[in-house]
Amino acid sequence: MAEPVWFWQRIITPHMAGLASAMAKAGHDVTYVAQQEMSADRASQGWQVPALGGAKLLMAPTRDAVKAAASAAPAGAVHICQGLRGNGLVGAAQAVLAQRGARQWIILETIDDPGLAGMAKRALYRLLINRRKRHIEGMLAIGHDTPRWMAARGMAPERIYPFAYFLADQPEPDEAAAVGGDVFRFMFVGSFIDLKRVGLLIEALSLIAERPFSLTLVGSGPLEATLRAQAARLLPGRAQWLGRQSIDRIPALMASADCLVLPSRYDGWGAVVSEALMAGTPVICSDACGSAAAVLASGEGGVFAADDLGSLASELARALAAGRQTAARRAALAGWARKLGATQGAAYLSAILAHAAGRGPRPREPWSAGASA
Repeated sequence: MAEPVWFWQRIITPHMAGLASAMAKAGHDVTYVAQQEMSADRASQGWQVPALGGAKLLMAPTRDAVKAAASAAPAGAVHICQGLRGNGLVGAAQAVLAQRGARQWIILETIDDPGLAGMAKRALYRLLINRRKRHIEGMLAIGHDTPRWMAARGMAPERIYPFAYFLADQPEPDEAAAVGGDVFRFMFVGSFIDLKRVGLLIEALSLIAERPFSLTLVGSGPLEATLRAQAARLLPGRAQWLGRQSIDRIPALMASADCLVLPSRYDGWGAVVSEALMAGTPVICSDACGSAAAVLASGEGGVFAADDLGSLASELARALAAGRQTAARRAALAGWARKLGATQGAAYLSAILAHAAGRGPRPREPWSAGASA
């Protein structure tokens, strides 16, 4: 019988709900503990509370409730906890689990660490790991550079496993839903904030504007008026603004594009990358996105140097030269991207836990070259 698995998260996030559901379907006794169903910030971005399938939901909105839940968890359970700091009431659970000697795992994204603030973060994480690593059985490191970063802070490399946000599995792309026409469609999905570098995308597209294409932008944020003005000046008549969309509409929107672009200065993973690939849409992202390794492994799209206008323009030009996404290419890419779905994620996580318990070989991340399908 597979060991019970407990997920400890601040909210019921679609980034983790699919994995929890798939783990339950694979035979684990899964409990998902959340501080609240959904944060106001995420709800304002169109997020909805996802289903958990066969995983049991346990709401723990107070420190006392969290501590009671951690104390009552069955012996031998594996506890997958959100982050090492800034994780709300999950931190209270981690303290109780440490006292109990429970099997505690940490799941966390790439840390944004530029400048003086980055120096402080590196020192802080080294201190946190030094204090707590004896209580941590393993680390699920989301983002292509996160394993190296955490090892440099003092976590034993053999206890670090590359990981991803494994989203709910999607149906095969609907060929009948493909958008006609000859104009290549770029797409951006996300918040209009400086971190996402949407302005850089608009400027880079203006450098290749002699060729026909359109740009669809999904989202909202404080820079929207500025970005609209920039697009009107540099890409007149080419930008379509769809506003904020509910999360359940995103896969269909992704499937209408020929290339998703995520030009962020930093993204821990970038779930929109996984969503696009699972819809059979190639992706261009910066090398500061945690999902860059998955983009490269997909064999389509490309990765550019973060904040480098010329590098981004080159990748956009290459995507245009490859032409519109055909039904056959879309189906092939979506088939490959099942590696980023919850079913594959659950199999990978189960293999990781088995390896950590001495019951099997160390598994390869599903999206890597040479990993089994």
